Amino acid sequence: MNRGKTCFLIDDDADDQEIFTLVLKSVNPAITCITANDGFEAVTRLMEEKTFNPDYIFLDLNMPRMDGKECLREIKKIDRLKGIPVIIYSTSSEQKDILETRALGASDYLEKQSSVMELRNRLACFFK
Repeated sequence: MNRGKTCFLIDDDADDQEIFTLVLKSVNPAITCITANDGFEAVTRLMEEKTFNPDYIFLDLNMPRMDGKECLREIKKIDRLKGIPVIIYSTSSEQKDILETRALGASDYLEKQSSVMELRNRLACFFK
């Protein structure tokens, strides 16, 4: 049976979560989007739920409790998740953030788009 893919969005902004989820559904209705409100919540879930292995992780950088870079470090320590692409999803366009997160193991960097159509176009590239 062909199961739909699972996307794990880690972002503290409820509006960003809602927009991302709706746009993702419009790109591919078979993709399930699960959200966490910050890095600490995400890492706790990933460590405790051994069968939770999302196909993609989208990770915001600026969050309370545990920011995106620290969360990325923790995700990369979990053996079963090492092959899962982690895409940084942030408002920051700073080259320093892009280079630093790549060095930490992020597979891509997606700047938060100001238009829903642009976000849709970018997500369509990931989920062809």
